[in-house]
Amino acid sequence: MSSSIPASGTERRVARLLRRVFRHRGIAIGGTLLAAIVAVSLGASLITAVDPQDIDPVDRLMAPDATHPFGTDNLGRDIFARTLHGGRVSLLVGVSVAVLASTLGTLLGLVSGFLRVADAIVMRAMDGLMAIPTILLAIAMVALTKPSVLNVILAVTLVEVPRVARLVRSVVLTIREQPYVEAAITVGTKLPKLLLRHVLPNALAPLIVQATYIASSAILIESLLSFLGAGTPPEIPTWGNVVAEGRNYFQVASWIIFFPGLFLGLTVLAINLLGDGLRDLLDPQTARRL
Repeated sequence: MSSSIPASGTERRVARLLRRVFRHRGIAIGGTLLAAIVAVSLGASLITAVDPQDIDPVDRLMAPDATHPFGTDNLGRDIFARTLHGGRVSLLVGVSVAVLASTLGTLLGLVSGFLRVADAIVMRAMDGLMAIPTILLAIAMVALTKPSVLNVILAVTLVEVPRVARLVRSVVLTIREQPYVEAAITVGTKLPKLLLRHVLPNALAPLIVQATYIASSAILIESLLSFLGAGTPPEIPTWGNVVAEGRNYFQVASWIIFFPGLFLGLTVLAINLLGDGLRDLLDPQTARRL
C-alpha cells in the first residue's frame, strides 16, 4: 500500500510556473543557448589549453584547421582561445551592468515615483542623461578615466540607469494609487517598509524583463567601445577587442572577425529571446495562454 502526500498550494503554483517556462519556445531556446555560451566561456581553460595571449609569428593569419579551429590573428594568437576567454569579460560586463543599473535605477524610480518633491529633481537629471546619445556618453565617461573593465562597467551603467529609473517610476505612479498602498499609509507604515514591502514586489516583473535587455545592450556597447579603442585595454581579450584587431585584415583573414562576432550575435540573440519569453510569462494576459 503506497501513500502520497498531497502537494501544497505553493508547490502546485511552482510546478505550473515551471511547466509554462519549459513550454515557452523563446525561453527554452534562449535559455539553452545562453547557458551553452556561459558554459564554454567559463570552461575555456578546460576546453582549450592554449593561452589566448600566446604569440606565434610562424602561424600568423592561418586559416581554421585542426590545430586552430578558428584560425589565428596577425600575431599568431589562437582565435578559438581568444573567443572563448573573451566571452568571460563580455558576459561579466553584461551581468554587472544589468545588476548595478537595475539596483540604482530602482532606487531612483521608487523615490521619484512616490515622493513628488524628489520627482522633479530626479527625473530632470535622468532626462538630461538620456538627451545625450548613449555611445557618446559612454565614450566620454571612459575617456575621462583610465581604460579598464571596471571603468567600462561604470560608464555603461551610467548610460542605462535612466531607462530603469523611468520604467520603475511609471510603475510606481500606478501602484501608489492602489487601495492597499493607501491603507498602508493610513495605518502609519514607514516609507522604507512601504516601498520594499508593498511597492517594489509589484514592480519586479517589468524590472526583470528590462534587466535582460540591459545585459544585451551592455555587451553590445562594451564591444563597440572596444572596437573604437575606447573600451577595455587591448591586452584583455574581449569579443570587441578581437573584432577590432581583425578589422584591418578582414579581406585576407575574415575568420578573425567572424567567430567572435558570431558569439557576440548569438549571445545578444539568446538574451533577447529570454527577455521576450519572460515578458510573455510575467504578463498576466499572455500567461493565461501559455
